[in-house]
Amino acid sequence: MNPVTWFEIPAANLARAKQFYERVLGITLTHLDMGPAAMEMFPSEQEAPGCGGALVASDGYTPSHEGTMVYFEVSDLEATLAKAGAEGGKTLVPRTDIGEFGFIAHCQDTEGNRLGLHTMQ
Repeated sequence: MNPVTWFEIPAANLARAKQFYERVLGITLTHLDMGPAAMEMFPSEQEAPGCGGALVASDGYTPSHEGTMVYFEVSDLEATLAKAGAEGGKTLVPRTDIGEFGFIAHCQDTEGNRLGLHTMQ
């Protein structure tokens, strides 16, 4: 069993963040209001490996380069970094070989969060 069950990425502008992640990752996020928090949920399947998560706009959620970083699995690091740049993000760490574990890269989203990208190719 993987120990992480959920993640939340802070967003100062939820609509802008939603557009960034949908365009960069090629996915559709789903809006949900949960109490005082507005969320855009990443697609997930209950029985699939990994965990679900959401972009969150609420008091106490501040985008940052500090702290935990979430890695997203992608098929092409360079293409994903190019999309991130075109959508207002920027590359922080280019494609990096991590040996038998594949390749990673880091970028910044439109909100100022660091995010990781991973591929085995």
